[in-house]
Amino acid sequence: MITMAIRVCVTGATGWAGAAVTRQILASTEFALTGAVARQQAGNDIGAALGLAPAGVLIANSVEEALRTPTDVLIDFTRHDAVKAHTLAALTRGVRVVIGTSGLTAADYAEIGQVATERGLGVIAAGNFSITAALAKRFALMAARYVPSWELLDYAHSEKADAPSGTVRELAEEIGRVARPHVEVPIEEIHGDAATRGATIEGTQVHSLRLPGYVIAFEAIFGLPDERLTIRHDAGAGARPYVAGTLLATRKVMEMTGLARGLDRLLFED
Repeated sequence: MITMAIRVCVTGATGWAGAAVTRQILASTEFALTGAVARQQAGNDIGAALGLAPAGVLIANSVEEALRTPTDVLIDFTRHDAVKAHTLAALTRGVRVVIGTSGLTAADYAEIGQVATERGLGVIAAGNFSITAALAKRFALMAARYVPSWELLDYAHSEKADAPSGTVRELAEEIGRVARPHVEVPIEEIHGDAATRGATIEGTQVHSLRLPGYVIAFEAIFGLPDERLTIRHDAGAGARPYVAGTLLATRKVMEMTGLARGLDRLLFED
């Protein structure tokens, strides 16, 4: 039996993560690159733009332009203020979506999930497509079932515009569906400036640091009397850790309908 390659368009194809994913797709026989979007490189061959042999795919200026070529899956690694429009445009054209861009809210995802379900298409979104980050998230969700108090710390470089990161927002929203933490002194009863206790996301206090010297990291800190559990994930400076998870999602999105958030959902059957 001949298996057809999954036809993929990557938006943000020359960016930090998008370029790494695009290179892997071009080297693969399982996937076929049918489109690429990168406004500053529009009109150039994507292979040449990435320092490779010409690929025969010209970079488009917009998602709408790129999706004129028949496509199965759109992979988005762009900006928080563009990804929702890209996703809805793809779904309208019958194209499934893998979202690797952070910054969307729970309300955004609810709308995307509704459209995907109505269209009979799949969308997989992850704040972090690293396998080890997905494991750290799953361990934190497990810990929340047994330890009643926790807070989240979010670290990133000073140029990162969205706060918290998509990884930590996703974790805070999902951990809120597992349990709500015990807070000894309610935030509204804080003496002084309550903002110093961080933002409350689905009941969890989240603290975001944006400083030079950091790449991306997060900590879920759980506390009990006389003991503490810290679950931490640190990302390096390269995009390689995100490639395998993105391509796993690209395979899985072909088999599903509706929205799935988090790479860990693809790794664990429960």
